[in-house]
Amino acid sequence: MRIRPAGSTDAVDALLEELGYPQPDPAVTAARLRAWADDPAGAAYVAEADNRLLGVIAVHVIPFFEREGTWARIVALVVSSRARRHGVGTLLLEAAESFAASRGCLRLEVTSSNHRAPAHTFYQSHGYTDQSTTSSRFLRTLT
Repeated sequence: MRIRPAGSTDAVDALLEELGYPQPDPAVTAARLRAWADDPAGAAYVAEADNRLLGVIAVHVIPFFEREGTWARIVALVVSSRARRHGVGTLLLEAAESFAASRGCLRLEVTSSNHRAPAHTFYQSHGYTDQSTTSSRFLRTLT
């Protein structure tokens, strides 16, 4: 298995669909991958073996507003259902953590829907702590 930067020709559509985000147009997904590759504050990595994509992760660096320094946010992580529990997620997470650390980030954040209990267990097993008792997340869709 190999972890490498994602490219615009990587067919991550099926992976994103497994996460619950259907991709109606592969060309649009490819354009987003190009945008991530061109943004020095972001990175996307894929895991592949035998010319098959097994997973994808995207991470973005953000400057703190209230203090010096930066932090990073994992905005997507999905491992193909056929490849779960084989270390793919761990390797992708390590790539994101390495990217964030190389840019001086002081912490890394990830959010995960309440219905994804196995993902919560995965993150906690890698040292991430559940902050839901100390903070809340609020969303508003903008039109």
